[in-house]
Amino acid sequence: MRENKKLVGATLAVAAALTFTVSTANSATTEQMEKCYGIVKTAKNDCQTATQSCAGSATKDKQPDAFIFLPKGDCDKIAGGSLTSGK
Repeated sequence: MRENKKLVGATLAVAAALTFTVSTANSATTEQMEKCYGIVKTAKNDCQTATQSCAGSATKDKQPDAFIFLPKGDCDKIAGGSLTSGK
């Protein structure tokens, strides 16, 4: 019984460490990304638009208020890409 408690404790410690590592990596990644408007394909947007409330809800290609996340600096390299919504 004592061995099971040690195993459970060790498992929980590893799970906690992995959770911290993943959340830290996600924070760093989010800070290095930017929203790029006006270039998405139908139903391929990353998040809500002015008229829809969830990802994958863009109703047409290049919808001006739909965006995808890209690494900072990449949106300016794409024809039609904008850092601001074209509501």
